[in-house]
Amino acid sequence: MIIENQTPDTQNPSSDALHQTPEEPIIIIETDETDNQPQTIKPRKRWKYPMTLVCAVGCLALMTLSFWIWRQWSYYHRIGVPISVTPQENIQKLMPSSTSAQHPEPEVVHSSDSILGVALDLYAIKGLRATLQFEEPDTADRSVYLYSRSADHKASGEYHGSLVVQGNCRQVDRGRLGYIAMLHNQIAIGVSRSDKVREFVQKQGGSFFRQFVLVSDGVLPRQFYLHGKVERRAIGRKGDTLYYIASRNKETLWAFADALREYGFVDAIYITGGTDYGYYRTRDRQRHDIGDPADYPHEKWKGIIPWLVFRAQQ
Repeated sequence: MIIENQTPDTQNPSSDALHQTPEEPIIIIETDETDNQPQTIKPRKRWKYPMTLVCAVGCLALMTLSFWIWRQWSYYHRIGVPISVTPQENIQKLMPSSTSAQHPEPEVVHSSDSILGVALDLYAIKGLRATLQFEEPDTADRSVYLYSRSADHKASGEYHGSLVVQGNCRQVDRGRLGYIAMLHNQIAIGVSRSDKVREFVQKQGGSFFRQFVLVSDGVLPRQFYLHGKVERRAIGRKGDTLYYIASRNKETLWAFADALREYGFVDAIYITGGTDYGYYRTRDRQRHDIGDPADYPHEKWKGIIPWLVFRAQQ
C-alpha cells in the first residue's frame, strides 16, 4: 500500500500555490490628534511699546509747547494793568507824517494845582520834539525848552531798563514796563513788555528809555517798588498833550501816582531825580528854573546820565 506524503513540497509548489494572490500588507499610521488642529499664528508685538512711547513723547512735546506759548503770551500781555495804546499804534504815531502841517509854536506852559492833598507843578509840552543825550544842556542854550533826567543807572554805569540814545542801544532790559519813544518830531508814551517800539526807534536813529509805570490807561499798578517820601517827577499824557510833572513836597510814590490818576492823566511814567535842577522856557524863550540853580551843573555821573531834552520841532 502506498501512502502519499501530504506534506506540502516547498521545493515544488503546486500550480495552485503559484497562482495564489499575495496578501497586501495593511499599513496603519498613527497620528497625534493635536496635529490635526489648525495652528494660530500670533502677531508679533514688537511695535506695541515703541508706538506707545512715540505717542507719549508727542503728547508731552505738545503740552510743553502749549505751556511755553501760554507763558510767552502771559509775559507780554498779563502785566497787571490795562494798556491804552498798543506798541503797533505807537509805532504808527512815531512814523513821519506825509502831510506838511505847520508846526505849533514851541513853548512850555507852567501851571500849579493840588489834587488829593498832593501839590503839583505841571509843565505842558507844546510844539517840541525830544531826544536823549549824555551832555547836560547849557543854561544859555536857547534851543532847549525843557530838560530833565530820564532812565536810572547803577553805580557801575549800567542802566535800569532799555536805553537807546540816538540810535545807539546802550541797554536791553524789559524789567520796567513804562517807556517813552522819540523819533523826529514825534513822542510816544506807553506801557508794554514788547520790544517792537524800541527796535523800530533804534533802526530809525531815535531815542527810547524805560521807567516804572505810575498810571496806565487811568489805572494804578498793584505794587510800587519805590518807598518812602521824597520829591517826585513824572512824564504823563492827558489827551494829546504831554506833561512834565513835579511834586512840590515829599510824597510817597503811591500818593503821587494816585494824584496823577485823579487829575486825569491816562498814562504816566516815573522820572528819576526829584530834586535835580532843570529849566523850561516859555514862548518868549525866557528861562525859568526848576529846582535849585546852585546844583547846576551835575558833575557826578557826568557823561553817564541820559538827559531828556526838548527842543523846537524842525
